[in-house]
Amino acid sequence: MKHRQFTTKGIILARTDFGEADRILTFLTPDHGKVQAIAKSVRKSQSKLAGGIELFSVSDLTLIVGRGEINTLISSRLVRHCGNIVKDLGRTKLAYEFLRVINKATEDKPEEAYFKLLGGSLEALDDLELEPELTALWFDMQLLKLAGHMPNLRTDSYGAKLTKVKSYSIDLEKMRFEPRPQGTGSFTANDIKFLRLGFSASKPQTIHRINGADKVAVVCQPLIQTMLKSHVRT
Repeated sequence: MKHRQFTTKGIILARTDFGEADRILTFLTPDHGKVQAIAKSVRKSQSKLAGGIELFSVSDLTLIVGRGEINTLISSRLVRHCGNIVKDLGRTKLAYEFLRVINKATEDKPEEAYFKLLGGSLEALDDLELEPELTALWFDMQLLKLAGHMPNLRTDSYGAKLTKVKSYSIDLEKMRFEPRPQGTGSFTANDIKFLRLGFSASKPQTIHRINGADKVAVVCQPLIQTMLKSHVRT
């Protein structure tokens, strides 16, 4: 009987050693959601599969459909390996956190945008010219956006347009900014502009090009983290 098989691209989200030499892998794919597969004998030194399924990489995969939830990986080829990540402990920790958060925050069939988010974030961490903290902030903002919990960055709690002459606090329940007398709010128009650019940016490189981005990020990061904890399962 001929086994059904399929090809896809994948990024490893999690891996567990199984038996003497096998490994069970969870991949995030653009077209099949999250896919579990067993890679047989992959922990042996002569394994042909091992070189094509590195952590922090995008791989071409061919799998045989399993009878249950576990498929069988029969071929793998690296498309992009972000090898610079493991040269820096901080980048490595962030990369592992990206994998963990995406795995926990998504169901079995997440949309393709999650694959693009993870791939783009790992690629940015791989670029040693880019600040990892800004990449992490962009990742968090995009995760909020995909989950449908982006704050209102156009009008305040009264429906008025956000302006440069006011400062703001935020109502986390309504996800709206509230005007405060100049200089008394936690957020300035510049902070809100940064958030607007970050949420709309298709790549993390965009916010790295903003002048003074590192200083504004210090103000915005706690807010985004609070929103994530309130609205996204991480």
